[in-house]
Amino acid sequence: MSSAERAMGEEWRQAGVRLRSGVQALGIDLDAETEARLMAYLETLARWNRVFNLTAVRDPEEMVARHILDSLAILPHLPTGPLLDVGSGAGLPGIPVALLQPTRAVTLLDRSHKRIDFLTEVVARLALTNVTLAGERVEDHEPPVLYAVITARAYASLGDIALAAGRLLAQDGIIAAMKGALPTEELAAIAHPYAVRAVHALQVPGLSAKRHLVVMARAP
Repeated sequence: MSSAERAMGEEWRQAGVRLRSGVQALGIDLDAETEARLMAYLETLARWNRVFNLTAVRDPEEMVARHILDSLAILPHLPTGPLLDVGSGAGLPGIPVALLQPTRAVTLLDRSHKRIDFLTEVVARLALTNVTLAGERVEDHEPPVLYAVITARAYASLGDIALAAGRLLAQDGIIAAMKGALPTEELAAIAHPYAVRAVHALQVPGLSAKRHLVVMARAP
């Protein structure tokens, strides 16, 4: 084994340590099998990143914090039921949510063929039987049942998310939009029939940047 290979192996070992400590800080029980599948997901993402620019994050430990722990931090705020991840990109937060909640039906929607090809490999490699892929625009998506939860991460403004995806919500469903700093102007621009139900400041282990989850629903 070359020194470069040893260094890379150590980077991934440290990433595993970061993952275990991070989920513990979030109060999440993580069994060995799920931990291994989360790391396999990140390794697949890193391999695809050598050819395709799926994410700007390259360091394994940073990938754990910015991708996995950031995604898992929203779990306490999600009601049960089928979930649509709009503009899923590299599968965030959809893949981590699906791995931690294997009984939840998760649909990953992205219009990019490149990203859907990547997600197809991830779903097959991790045997994610609860995940469905939709390679289309959200405006064209016609699901067999409406969703209890719609997630969006770095996708669009709050108003645009509600406008594009709101028709896909079940009657009591929510839109859970992941944001960085508190999006004050976006919050003020949300229009009827949607309203903000809650704004949660998230504490993501290993991230100093501000993170917020904005929960929207149909106004009563």
